[in-house]
Amino acid sequence: MEEENVNVNLEKESAIVEAVLFLESEPATVESIARASELSPDVVNECLDLLKEKYLAENSGLELAMITGGWTLVPKKEIWEVLKERYGNKNEGRLSRSALEVLSIIAYKQPITRAEIEAIRGVSPDNMIRILSERQLVKEVGRKDAPGRPVQFGTTKEFLKFFQLNSIADLPRLDAQESERFELAR
Repeated sequence: MEEENVNVNLEKESAIVEAVLFLESEPATVESIARASELSPDVVNECLDLLKEKYLAENSGLELAMITGGWTLVPKKEIWEVLKERYGNKNEGRLSRSALEVLSIIAYKQPITRAEIEAIRGVSPDNMIRILSERQLVKEVGRKDAPGRPVQFGTTKEFLKFFQLNSIADLPRLDAQESERFELAR
């Protein structure tokens, strides 16, 4: 009988964690979920495991995802393809092929300077860097220890959210041929 009460409580607590995730506008860490739900971090972790199973097992349009170090409820990829036109952020519109190319170079080679991007692409990246900066997908991350101390660029937390990545390490691996394209022209 006591074991049954534990399961009922865990179901209730999982429902609380699920509601917190639903109400949060940004990915939430275990600690922030624990504070909001008044549950211990250990219980929150158990609830997250139960919710992951629930969304995998159910015929649900949602899944639990770790993005930028926090947990969030997101539409499953196949469902998002149908809905993103209507529900995607308006500023998330499509990126041009050139913007995607510059963004890819920055993501895989960061930190990287304008001149290094130009050496890889063969064309000035200035306009694309401006667009990507305005959309908060890239930012200045420092200066290179070289003559003129050129600005170096890297990706942002918004980049990770946009592509639903937990960290830059989650980028797809490049094969040898793809990797060659990202090398600086000599």
